Amino acid sequence: MKKIINRPEDVVTEALQGMAAAYPGQVTVHFAPDFIQRAGGPVPGKVALVSGGGSGHEPLHAGFVGLGMLDAAVPGAVFTSPTPDQIQAATQAVDAGAGVLHIVKNYTGDTLNFEMAADLARADGIDVEAVLINDDVAVQDSLYTAGRRGTGVALIAEKIAGAAAEQLRPLAEVAGICRRVNARGRSMGIALSSCTVPQAGRPTFELGEDEMEVGVGIHGEPGRRRMKLATAAGITAMLLEPILDDLPFLAGDRVLALVNGLGGTPLMELYVVYNELAKLCAARGLTIVRNLIGTYMTSLEMAGCTITLVKMDDELIALWDAPVQTPALRWGI
Repeated sequence: MKKIINRPEDVVTEALQGMAAAYPGQVTVHFAPDFIQRAGGPVPGKVALVSGGGSGHEPLHAGFVGLGMLDAAVPGAVFTSPTPDQIQAATQAVDAGAGVLHIVKNYTGDTLNFEMAADLARADGIDVEAVLINDDVAVQDSLYTAGRRGTGVALIAEKIAGAAAEQLRPLAEVAGICRRVNARGRSMGIALSSCTVPQAGRPTFELGEDEMEVGVGIHGEPGRRRMKLATAAGITAMLLEPILDDLPFLAGDRVLALVNGLGGTPLMELYVVYNELAKLCAARGLTIVRNLIGTYMTSLEMAGCTITLVKMDDELIALWDAPVQTPALRWGI
């Protein structure tokens, strides 16, 4: 195992310390229990957004704390859900009286622990709603979840719902917008290599030099099939067709397209994938009205990518375009 770390057992804590040192004016990092909060404390009259999950997917979610997105992110151990007491503490810290929205990726540990934390917060008098993100079309009922996994739509939902919250919309409306994004979004990914959890010290799974895993999960869960490496055109088509057919996306639809690197894929290759994606969408009569290409939701150092499409309307486009200022995403400021 080759990693730029000190001790495996300290890697999450030291990464959080690094974030605190890097962004002192944007985020406040709390320890024992661990969570990252938007600097300046709760915003009066504003619905607060909280998300989180296992570490190892950076910049998701900690990198998206700030103006126009999350008010807090709760990191668990690597590929492990945060605990209910962490989530409860974050929820209490960001509540400004307008309620708190939990945005939860559909993994069994996350759903159970966020549900427990929400119950505890409600007992303290905090109005909490939760939205489950389950956009991955690759498999149903994976090793980590009952139903579909939550992947790239989590980022898009955090941005769009975060913009709605900045407009001081009520909790029910912000949650409804978040659910709308999830219902209109679909994702699928591919892995060209495994990744190594620091405390495990060995790859999560084995892939041959000429193999790829189609439909892989962001923790290394197996996908639809393992097959020989294909070209970028072939890979993009294999990922896109199930996405388009599932919703379905139809000619005339306007979409937001996310091409996301899983941690070990050069930006050059992501642009090659986006080029193929744009051609395929045009051939199906889809108009890409917004896009995002880069490394936003990773699986440590895994080589591979995910593709996400979300069907957009005028309101969702305006909320996507609204100002955002976080460590990992910023525009309009």
